[in-house]
Amino acid sequence: MNTGSDEPGEVAVAADKAGTGRPEAVREAGQEAGQDAERGLGSRAPEFVKARRLLHLSWQVGVFVVGLAVVGAGIVMLPLPGPGWVVIFGGMAIWATEFVWAQLVLRWTKRKVTEAAQRALDPKVRRRNITLTVIGLVVIAVLAGVYLWKFGLVMPWKIKDQ
Repeated sequence: MNTGSDEPGEVAVAADKAGTGRPEAVREAGQEAGQDAERGLGSRAPEFVKARRLLHLSWQVGVFVVGLAVVGAGIVMLPLPGPGWVVIFGGMAIWATEFVWAQLVLRWTKRKVTEAAQRALDPKVRRRNITLTVIGLVVIAVLAGVYLWKFGLVMPWKIKDQ
């Protein structure tokens, strides 16, 4: 339920379904349901890891190194064959399990991708994109025609001489 609050998991305290008379019961139930939709910021390490400072620090270093390796592989895949951007976002998702900054970047990216998808489905935007694509193809065809008319179809190597 949306109460207009920016806090994830907060719900209105209008009804007490548990019958306890406690508003906290409704809030706790809402937080459990809200965690599935949108988790709060922070570490998702197991509780026994978070309880020990050195173990938690080691956990964070491990998550960072694994995420860095995945993001690095994605960056390598950008010019090479492979799903570069998908792998980069996978590495960001690995980082987001432990680091707040990565969670914020991932949320921002998801929001921007959703907005772009909604804009792309707008009929006016689709017509504009199709029109611009057709104009670009016509310009390329005219330039190719002018080049062929002026220089002809000349191979860059001498086949006849060999």
